[in-house]
Amino acid sequence: MAKNIVVFQHNPWEGPGKHLVSACSRHDLKLKIIHVWKEDIPEITSYDAMIVLGGGPNVDQDATYPFLAAEKKAIQKAVANDLPYLGFCLGHQLLANVMGAKVAPNYRSSIGFTKGFLTHEGRKHPLFEGLPQDMTLFKWHGQSVQEPLPSYMNILATSAECQIEAISLEERPYIVGLQFDNHAAPENVKEWLTMDSKWLSSLTDREVDPTAILADAQKNSVVMGKQFAKLFDNFFGLIQ
Repeated sequence: MAKNIVVFQHNPWEGPGKHLVSACSRHDLKLKIIHVWKEDIPEITSYDAMIVLGGGPNVDQDATYPFLAAEKKAIQKAVANDLPYLGFCLGHQLLANVMGAKVAPNYRSSIGFTKGFLTHEGRKHPLFEGLPQDMTLFKWHGQSVQEPLPSYMNILATSAECQIEAISLEERPYIVGLQFDNHAAPENVKEWLTMDSKWLSSLTDREVDPTAILADAQKNSVVMGKQFAKLFDNFFGLIQ
């Protein structure tokens, strides 16, 4: 029987990336995409899992983005009901926030591609089974989850760009957050560079070279696509 996955999307252009869409299709997963900036959040307990994507808001901007309050309540309910959860970027930060961790500006904006490394906990975690200890990560954020984490959360991956690249709840490996957006294929990266150009040009802590980022996306596409497929296969195994 096909499983039903609810997906929270935060802006028109930052939807499920091509790698994520392909992975869900292979597993016959039905995605119910909720555009949270203009749609009410549904009752989530009827779904088999929740995916929360990235986007522009910071986790503490409820006044500017009123949908964040309802979204946080839905994530809290998902965790309370033991619903499998996969968060990317903002989705990762929202999970950490509702579970009591601090989210604040990263030491620098993290845009483009960097090398990530699994921690001791990450090497044991079933989400990363069969994947290398070091992987190329696609990054698109200015905020990050901060240490120290609550005792019931584990750091699964880290990088020179960001100390906490992935988290999971202790003894609940199917509830995970990823700071990186490896679900995005080159065509998604190209669209993000175009649609988020105003934000990118406003950054004062680094210069962003769109041509170089797009070239990196093309260069890394095949390997990252295969690795994301394996990561999602592992997540699918956890929600079975």
